[in-house]
Amino acid sequence: MKNKTFSQSKEKQPDIKSDKPSNTDSFRYKFQIETRFADFDMMGHVNNVTYFTYLEIARTKYWSHAISWDWEKTGVVVAQASMDYINPIFIKDKISIYVRTSRIGNSSFDLDYIIVKHLGDTEQICSRGKTVCVAFDYATQKAISIPEAEKNQMIQYEQL
Repeated sequence: MKNKTFSQSKEKQPDIKSDKPSNTDSFRYKFQIETRFADFDMMGHVNNVTYFTYLEIARTKYWSHAISWDWEKTGVVVAQASMDYINPIFIKDKISIYVRTSRIGNSSFDLDYIIVKHLGDTEQICSRGKTVCVAFDYATQKAISIPEAEKNQMIQYEQL
């Protein structure tokens, strides 16, 4: 006998997912970040918490460019954020961030990020990040389903 809880009463739709990124080839959106003097710590490299600010900047640019998220109708909150630090970023480095939607669920979706520094004609990966974002109704203070228009734009843009 299988017991069902309230949250299991509906049949769950499978999440839409892309492959795990191993390099930047699977990313369609890239944004150049200008570093600020305040971003650097006493060791001369970008402070670890600043990387999350870079993700926030890139995320909002990505949503504006690729998704056209309607902020007046539906909010978004970050439920989880993680970062793998690979190579440091120093004050003279020029950096860019790749962003993509890698999973779309009912009310949440994942964004993957790769921060790179430019070395002539090549790029060196400095970090890989991920955020789990949740569609949110600020009036009711509850998670809601991702609006169909935004979900369809994510699917179309990322070719999921």
